[in-house]
Amino acid sequence: MAHPTSTRRPTVEPMGGPASDVDAAVARLDVLATVLDSLFVIPGTNVRIGVDAVLGLVPVVGDLLSQVISGYVIWEARRLGASRLVIWRMVANSAVDTVIGAVPVAGDAFDVVFRANKRNIALLRSHLEKKRAKEIIEGDWRRVG
Repeated sequence: MAHPTSTRRPTVEPMGGPASDVDAAVARLDVLATVLDSLFVIPGTNVRIGVDAVLGLVPVVGDLLSQVISGYVIWEARRLGASRLVIWRMVANSAVDTVIGAVPVAGDAFDVVFRANKRNIALLRSHLEKKRAKEIIEGDWRRVG
């Protein structure tokens, strides 16, 4: 604990854990989303595909396996303190990716452009940044009052 007369502010610990732990978890999820959605560049193009699109080439099983991995990203987001609204938006992104991705050929093309996991990480980052800012502001008011 800092000395009472110190002007240094304590580190905000969102969701009950140290900020660095949350940042590390989000960074891990971001790497996973990159692997799933945009790991490889198709030679001769600027189009990126990930393991999700490759798994989608295997009928039914590939799409279900991708959904299980996407479910892990959503589970981690909930563990990190994402709101119910953010979780439902993430579930919707993953469901759309799975349902449309299951359609032969068209679904595989959809997997390349939709990138549900990257969208979900963006939702999580945005939520955590807003939550962190809110906690900082509320913390300032508590110190004044």
